[in-house]
Amino acid sequence: MLVKTYGSAVFGIDAEIITIEVNVSQGSKFFLVGLPDNAVKESQQRVLSAIKTNNFKWPGKKIIINMAPADVRKEGAAYDLPIAIGLLAASDQVASSQLADYIIMGELSLDGSIQPIKGVLPIAIEARKRGFKGFILPKENAREAAVVNNLDIFGVGHIMEVIGFLNKQTEIDPTIVDTRNDFFSNINDYQVDFADVKGQENVKRALEIAAAGGHNLLMIGAPGAGKTMLAKRLASIIPPLSLHEALETTKIHSVAGILGKHSSLITHRPFRSPHHTISDIALVGGGTFPQPGEISLAHNGVLFLDELPEFKRTVLEVLRQPLEDRHITISRSKYTIDYPASFMMVASMNPCPCGYYNHPEKECVCSPGVVQKYLNKISGPLLDRIDIHIEVVPVPFNKLSEEQNSENSEMVRSRVSMARKVQEQRFNDIEGVHCNAQMNSALLRKHCQLDQACVSLLKTAMDKLGLSARAYDRILKVSRTIADMEQCESIQPAHVAEAIQYRSLDRENWAGN
Repeated sequence: MLVKTYGSAVFGIDAEIITIEVNVSQGSKFFLVGLPDNAVKESQQRVLSAIKTNNFKWPGKKIIINMAPADVRKEGAAYDLPIAIGLLAASDQVASSQLADYIIMGELSLDGSIQPIKGVLPIAIEARKRGFKGFILPKENAREAAVVNNLDIFGVGHIMEVIGFLNKQTEIDPTIVDTRNDFFSNINDYQVDFADVKGQENVKRALEIAAAGGHNLLMIGAPGAGKTMLAKRLASIIPPLSLHEALETTKIHSVAGILGKHSSLITHRPFRSPHHTISDIALVGGGTFPQPGEISLAHNGVLFLDELPEFKRTVLEVLRQPLEDRHITISRSKYTIDYPASFMMVASMNPCPCGYYNHPEKECVCSPGVVQKYLNKISGPLLDRIDIHIEVVPVPFNKLSEEQNSENSEMVRSRVSMARKVQEQRFNDIEGVHCNAQMNSALLRKHCQLDQACVSLLKTAMDKLGLSARAYDRILKVSRTIADMEQCESIQPAHVAEAIQYRSLDRENWAGN
């Protein structure tokens, strides 16, 4: 008897429906075809044990299982459950009348209990798109899939629940999530706050500008000055995720398998902080079994690179294209996958190996030329993509000990949101551009026109401070953001003057040369 069940495979952050055809006929051999990997091939033993442990019969005949389309590679143990149900239906132990209505996915234990799987959200989205009535999946993944409306989500913990449901002997209550209520009730609930930071008003201002314009930022300062503490609070002042952004972000984390058990929609902007020993594949994604990298996990959020010069040069160089294109294409001999990668990059570094160059109190012990050599670990093309450089000076004791509270994240976020709305209106008709940091040369000429006073100020600054040519465009972008924060249609000299301050590493003699 031939029976079909339906599962799904995930490629990138999208899913494709897989038809699992099970044919039980005269004979005695077992065949599993359709380009399965080793984990799928091993399903025979798990399915056999789960069926016999629960007092069902293993068909003692010739079994052929085909996973179509046959030219798409099937990976992982998530096909155990649809294969088991297909075998039972093909041997008349389970009713097959409802199988066409449901996507079925889950990994089986030897006793028939069902283990959680990865990539549930894109599968649920594809199931709804293809007109399926519901999705039967592990109980731990049910809330994640339930954010998709107009699709019945049945979370199960054991194969007997699925068999009883298909035979209409038992009922399973569908999992229901009020997506909008869950989302909007948690979007402003952060564990960290700008009010925790004492002093550092100039750095807070730079972070606010970076958040308002989507600018990449580099903090340079001595150990213990507060660079990491400040970076961790940046996500709390960026405008909250929209529902569309939250869904897109959750899809990526679902595919990577890092959503917590019983999680639904991600409500906060991601903050990813990989260690400096990370490999280039772990950063951009890929591998034998393709997975999104750190830059994709930081999509719609913040990628924080602590101790930037300690990262391998090859790792930092792979960031150059994603920073411009806002997505990453992983091309290998057997596959090509696109992952989104629109993130704000925030980096921190010491000014020299000992950490105390330009320190107000401690003396640098590095030998001549070492400071410049240390800074040269960051290539010019990468530095060119960082709009704001800010020096972080250690906070004096009197600032640390004072009781006065500074502005909290909510107050700063309200100003940032106003500036972002101005930019959304400005770039409303331009695909792929949402904030000032994404402007190309043509948009710069259109939206960053300077009057004579601004041109004169910028020329003087570049001559006297020795700013590099690459600083010019960056200053214009940051100036435009500062003007937006003050609701000014045109860029004023004060905006240009402030933007000039944020180009520390472009100044001649900064590193003692």
